[in-house]
Amino acid sequence: MPAAYLFDMDGLLLDTEQLTLDAFLDCAPEFDLDPEAMRSFFMGLIGTAKAQGEQMVRDFIGPDGDFVALDQAWQHHSHKRMAKGVPVKPTVADTLKTLHAEGHAMAVVTSTLGDKARHHLDRAGLLPCFRVVIGGDEVRANKPDPAPYLQGADTLGVAAEQCAAFEDSDLGITAAARAGCFAVQIPDLRPASRAFPEVGQRFAPTLKDAVAAARAHFGQQRTRLVSTN
Repeated sequence: MPAAYLFDMDGLLLDTEQLTLDAFLDCAPEFDLDPEAMRSFFMGLIGTAKAQGEQMVRDFIGPDGDFVALDQAWQHHSHKRMAKGVPVKPTVADTLKTLHAEGHAMAVVTSTLGDKARHHLDRAGLLPCFRVVIGGDEVRANKPDPAPYLQGADTLGVAAEQCAAFEDSDLGITAAARAGCFAVQIPDLRPASRAFPEVGQRFAPTLKDAVAAARAHFGQQRTRLVSTN
């Protein structure tokens, strides 16, 4: 078994990437933006930290665009959509609750602001599963830097190499792999033409499958160690 499990949040545990994209597209008529261009641009935002994402949006709308007004409208539409409930990705709730019941150490490592992440996880009923939630404003460097995953492992008192990490985004999986974790990518929103980063990650269609792959990997490692002793 892994010594600990580390999870991204948006697009992996919660279906907030699609919700955030839909809220962004809601802004198109008011700001005279092309929905297809917005959709393509949004794919590059996935996994970025707040400051980097804001600068990318400013560059996207250009110097004549009103970033403050767009940001406020985007937040308004996001809150309106989120009011209907925080959507949880398939297999996530059952998988997390099983791991929690078995007593495994688990943490969330997300680029979302920490307080916002904890609020969303609480509303989704998932927060009690985790010993710690580390937000993008609570680390010294953001993904794809390995710092968030190194901090997550350290907070749980284990080596990153003994952790399984799960991500949907390219930036996130790169961070997890660089930290030395056994990294499994569960792709969410992405252009079909975009190549995946080659960082030694495994792939899985759902979190349930990803956890099974991690358990199998660490089980094989243990078997090899026992057989050589």
